[in-house]
Amino acid sequence: MVRPLGFLVGLGFIAALVMAILTTPLGNEPNASKAFHKEPRKLALASDGIAPHWDIAQLQRGMQVYKEVCSACHSLKLVAFRDIQAFGYTEGQVKSFAKGFQVPSINPDTGEPATRDGLSSDYFPSPYANDVAAAAANGNAIPPDLSLITKAREGGKNYIYSLLTGYQNPPANMPKELHPGPGLHFNPYFPNLNLAMAQPLQNDQVTYADGTKATVDQMASDVTAFLVWTAEPKLVKRVQVGWAVLLYLLGFTALTFLSYRTIWANKEH
Repeated sequence: MVRPLGFLVGLGFIAALVMAILTTPLGNEPNASKAFHKEPRKLALASDGIAPHWDIAQLQRGMQVYKEVCSACHSLKLVAFRDIQAFGYTEGQVKSFAKGFQVPSINPDTGEPATRDGLSSDYFPSPYANDVAAAAANGNAIPPDLSLITKAREGGKNYIYSLLTGYQNPPANMPKELHPGPGLHFNPYFPNLNLAMAQPLQNDQVTYADGTKATVDQMASDVTAFLVWTAEPKLVKRVQVGWAVLLYLLGFTALTFLSYRTIWANKEH
């Protein structure tokens, strides 16, 4: 009696599993939000391709956009001020740049939390004391750290660039339930269409030192290039080393083959 009962119970579990599989919507099944979602637009950068290089002028502009716009909400906790010497800045310029930031410290006289001018050895500070303060200032949405953002988001640099330039009014034919609620903003490149971050870039928002026109597209391209660098500052060097290793292996293979032919040239088979 136990065996037939166990068989029936097992059969019931199998039937329930099959029904669950048949009635669960597939992941690629179209829905209302996907109909209005757009794939990221491609952004071409000097760091792309098989022979990448850093556009130093663009990285400098991108860092300026981060400092004057993005740093108000987003941290860059994995990047030290001294790292920007890679952009051609002198040690004195780096010190001056770091001094423009206030970093957390401790008052030596009272032991209380305090702030001080940044040093070259410091890392880009967070604009908020902790996640609770960040959420309170941004409608319960915590702004992500941008150090590795082009690696952390699907679509990488193309997604970041498209998001920054993609703010617009909702399409007229979009269902009302998909329209952004209070404190949200429509952007077709964001996965669920509406995000808490308001449009961060406006034309002429910064004044570039090299005289470049600060359009939204230009600033988005520049800051994206900068964030590609923060996520992988050794990218160009890594590719160069990779090509050197490949050439070495090809040369070694050719020498090995020639040595084989020379050694066995007069040997009987």
